[in-house]
Amino acid sequence: MRALKYLNKYLKKYFLKLLLGVLITVISRVFSLFAPRLIGESLTAVENYLVSHQGDLATLKSFLLNNILIIIGATLLSGFFTFLMRQTIINVSRHIEFDLKNEIFSHYQRLTQRFYKNNRTGDLMSRISEDVSKVRMYVGPAIMYSINTVSLFFCVITIMFSIAPKLSVYTLIPLPLLSFTIYKLSRVINAKSTLVQEILSKLSSFAQETFSGISVIKSYRLENITHKKFKALALESREKNMNLVKIQAWFFPLMLLLIGLSNLIVIFIGGQQYINGTIEIGVLAEFIIYINMLTWPVAVVGWVTSIVQQAEASQNRINAFLNEPIEIQDGLGVDISIQGEIRFENVLLVYPETQIKALDHISLKVKSGESLGIIGKVGSGKSSILHLINRLYDPDSGKVLLDGHDIRTFKLQKLRSHIGNVPQNAFLFSQSIEENIRLGKEGATLEEIIEASKKSAIHKSIKKFKNAYKTLLGERGLTLSGGQIQRISIARALIKDPKILLFDDCLSAVDMDTEEKILKNLKDFCKNKTTVIVSHRISSVKDSDHIIVLDQGKIIEEGKHQKLIDLKGFYFDLFNKQQNEKEF
Repeated sequence: MRALKYLNKYLKKYFLKLLLGVLITVISRVFSLFAPRLIGESLTAVENYLVSHQGDLATLKSFLLNNILIIIGATLLSGFFTFLMRQTIINVSRHIEFDLKNEIFSHYQRLTQRFYKNNRTGDLMSRISEDVSKVRMYVGPAIMYSINTVSLFFCVITIMFSIAPKLSVYTLIPLPLLSFTIYKLSRVINAKSTLVQEILSKLSSFAQETFSGISVIKSYRLENITHKKFKALALESREKNMNLVKIQAWFFPLMLLLIGLSNLIVIFIGGQQYINGTIEIGVLAEFIIYINMLTWPVAVVGWVTSIVQQAEASQNRINAFLNEPIEIQDGLGVDISIQGEIRFENVLLVYPETQIKALDHISLKVKSGESLGIIGKVGSGKSSILHLINRLYDPDSGKVLLDGHDIRTFKLQKLRSHIGNVPQNAFLFSQSIEENIRLGKEGATLEEIIEASKKSAIHKSIKKFKNAYKTLLGERGLTLSGGQIQRISIARALIKDPKILLFDDCLSAVDMDTEEKILKNLKDFCKNKTTVIVSHRISSVKDSDHIIVLDQGKIIEEGKHQKLIDLKGFYFDLFNKQQNEKEF
């Protein structure tokens, strides 16, 4: 149970509630033990009256009626405290589930892009949902039934030894065998539970990717192939689950067998002692009731063991992600008003997954309020510059400076609150258009949203929708065209009114006329703002204060538009090519 030790901090947090649950459990068990003792005394009293003619009938009836009333009252009280026990301990498990899910989600959000490139979305979802649910069963039902079982065993065995020590010893002979069986089976269950959770993650990941790429699957007629792959995973999942269930299925029969054996021992040994006059008939009946009272708790031991082993496997998977280091650490903070001057000093960035040098010791400077245009081939490192400014990655060597301070010293919240970022692959959430734009500025009014939409040339398109800004978008904005998605993403950045604006080829899906409108609006809006525009179109960057041309992570040309044209290099060739395409 090493992995489950991680939950100790939550158990400490809710220690008082759990302690209250333990006390309630003990009280509940104490009241449940009234019945066997009173039933035993009643049978002994009846036997004494019938066989030995001790006492009179009226006294016997009064005694029996009194015992019956006490049994009913004790049973009701035991039931009431059992209800309180569930309310207390199960509620704690829900609180721990809530805390753990929030901790995992918070940790997910702090992990870098590298983590998300190396892990599948379905697996992330499985660990925060299915695995946490398995863990909740451990901190809820498993703990509750364990306390219930331990308290009942302690109370029952104490009473049994106080009444008939010799009979108690014989009765408990099967228990060591029970313990050994549980130990052996639980180890197998732990291994098989891990396999079950792993295949469940694969199923979730495959289903998530299939639904996300359903348009590709349909257009390439891949339905049958995709279904065969899913069926193969489902069959593997069924096989692993069946292997687990087959092992779990041994528990209850074995428990019942051992309890039945204890009953036979009570009847055989206890019967002999009764015949010899060592014990009364009531003691024999009392022992049989005690043994049967232990039937469910003993049977539950198997179920609880199974829950604990599954929780151990799940928590182990959760811990694997929680132990992922946070590469982008929050800075100590810089107490300045951000103006927006950006400087790269001999910056090297290597992506560890591919060992590709995205940026090879580059240096550049963008003054506050100026604009920088970045041109280059695919994979030349254009987007990597924006990632470093936004601290989605940190450089392997060199420095990125903001207003003269290392960008790593800023608080992430402060840094990103002053940056408006429009990524290359714009992402819209499954909310309304209005809510998607408002993500840029919490509490933005509809008038501000409309104004931002006009600047990004999307307002007229939105007004044509039946519900206008209230139009609900499908997952990832699939109800919109690529150009509409990009323009809504631009509006989301503009409404933020940041000091720094980062545009990552965000006009690639719009036509030339729309591009010109947006660029004209941006020119007015971006006055006194530091703007970095990455594009494969020279028309998007030609008016920038400074332009750099990247190739394999190095700056091969830089200067203003006319200077680069005069160089007659890469930029000049690209300009002529795009001019010819435009005229054609």
